[in-house]
Parts: sequence; structure tokens; C-alpha cells
Amino acid sequence: MRALSIAATGMAAQETNVDVISNNIANMNTIGYKRQEANFEDLLYEDVVRPGAQSSDTGTIIPTGIQLGAGVATSSVYRVTTQGVLTNTGNQLDLAINGSGYFQVLLPSGETAYTRAGNFSLNDNGVLVTSDGYTVLPQTTIPQTATQVTISTSGQIEVTLPGQAATSQVGQLQLANFANPAGLEATGSNLFMVSGASGPAVTGTPAAAGFGYIQEGYTEASNVDSVTEISNLIIAQRAYEMNSKVITTADQMLQSTNQMKS
Repeated sequence: MRALSIAATGMAAQETNVDVISNNIANMNTIGYKRQEANFEDLLYEDVVRPGAQSSDTGTIIPTGIQLGAGVATSSVYRVTTQGVLTNTGNQLDLAINGSGYFQVLLPSGETAYTRAGNFSLNDNGVLVTSDGYTVLPQTTIPQTATQVTISTSGQIEVTLPGQAATSQVGQLQLANFANPAGLEATGSNLFMVSGASGPAVTGTPAAAGFGYIQEGYTEASNVDSVTEISNLIIAQRAYEMNSKVITTADQMLQSTNQMKS
């Protein structure tokens, strides 16, 4: 009875779908989070009667044939990299990217990670760091005597020092972009790593061609839409229930067959 195994693949696929949706909902308020979507593909087919086969010695052709599918499988979990809403925080070290690009972060291992979460702070040495204390690249140190910090849309970091009327530039942010941002490898803590699917990082100045610009005093909210996720969750639940119903029906059919034999 193929229906049992086919419906089982459908239930497994919808379990994965619900896992993805639940992770999206859990991260609705995660700064810079990008929602994911589960994609599915049908499995191999058994050619009981192959389309295009000859049905007689005179050369007549079977127009459609009989192909029986084996079910469904998860083909990928795709990350949707659309822009999230920019939220005004009033914190001068909170930064949002309006457009394409990722902030660069130096990990303790010496590797470079990438993030859209711009809720930055200063460490005990005045270095601009992430919420986990990782240095934002290129490294910028804010003097402890600075009375004001200003970050322009092009990523220039300027400070006002006591006794000086003019501001002094102490750093310049650089963004990284990728041929396929959806191919970046998520590692948690709002960080991504380069993968073979993403392509190498291409760095540039904010507001330059191909890069977004910096919004000081803002953070980028998650691009998860609660209505969409709840709708998708209901659809996944109904699909799971229908596959479960197929298994129940197939089991009843097998019981009827066994009763006939007895």
C-alpha cells in the first residue's frame, strides 16, 4: 500500500514546515532576523506505463501513461532577505542598514562574521562592539572624552571633543555584500558566515553603488509578518492532518483486505 509511505513523507515534510514557521515566530522581535521558508519537491516516480511507449504493433503511442509518485521531501529552507522595518531607538550607537549589505564582525577565532543587527555598544576600551562584545570591523575606538558621537549615512564616525568646535573623524564603517545573501550560513547570535553558496564578501562604503546607507539611532526589525506566519501555520497543520487521514484510510483498507482473506 503506497499510500502509507507517501502520506508519511507528507507528514514529515509538514513537520519541517512547522519547525521553520515556529522559528520565524520565535524571532519576531529579534533585531535583523530574516524569515525562512521551507520549499518542497516531489520524489521519484514509478513508471507503471511509461508515457510515449508504443501500445500496439502499428506504432500507436500512449499519450499520458501511468506514473505513481513516492511522496514529497524538503528541498531547501530558503532565507528571505527583504528589508525589515527600521525602528527609532534614540541610541546614537544603534545602526541600521537601509538597503543591501552586512556589518562585519571579528570573532574570537579571528574569522569575520556578518550581521544585520546593529545594536552596538562600546567596550571598556571604547571600541565599537556587538551585544556579545565582538569587535565591529573596521575597528573604531571612541575617545572617552568625547561628548558626542555622530555616524553619517556613508558610515563616517565623528566625535566632538571638549574644547574643539569642529568634529574629528575617528572611523569609517565598511559594509559587505554577497552575490547570494540567502546562501550565507547562519551560526546563531544574529551572525552569518561565508559559504560556498553565498560567494565571497565584497566590501564597500555605505551609500556607495550596490550598498545600503546607515541610519543612526535606528535598528532593523525582523522581517517576520505575524499574519503571514499564522496563516502558513494553519495551512501546514491542515496539510499534516490530511496526510494523517490518508494513513488512517489506508490502514482501514488494509484491515478490510485482511478480513476478506480470513
